Amino acid sequence: MDNNNILGLLKLRIKRGINLAIRDARASDPYVVVNMGDQTVYDKDTFSVDDKMGEAEIDLKPYVQCKQMGLGKLPNGCSLKRIQPDRTNYLAEESSCIWQNGKIVQEMFLRLRNVESGEILVELSGLMLLVAGAYHR
Repeated sequence: MDNNNILGLLKLRIKRGINLAIRDARASDPYVVVNMGDQTVYDKDTFSVDDKMGEAEIDLKPYVQCKQMGLGKLPNGCSLKRIQPDRTNYLAEESSCIWQNGKIVQEMFLRLRNVESGEILVELSGLMLLVAGAYHR
């Protein structure tokens, strides 16, 4: 995928953290830093350096493939693509691209790596306008 040929907006919603590692006395006060290509969770500390609480990557290919289908009107809840967890992705369980209210939505549980425990629930949605020739196989 050539990112220089993609125009549009992609909404990434961090919905919740599950079983996150404790980095302070009794709990953690996590926040998320999103970078193109990876996603990192930290614990916010007031008087010291923030503690890293794991990392995860989001594979956008399944979502983009669904957007390329050029779909019209479909019933809400229609599943377009199912993505299985494997060694090449951070999925904790199966994820699906779903047609919801005229747009494609993908919700996924991502297992955090480089930490003893934790998952985050994220949701992708939005509009991506693709320029011809943006993708090659």
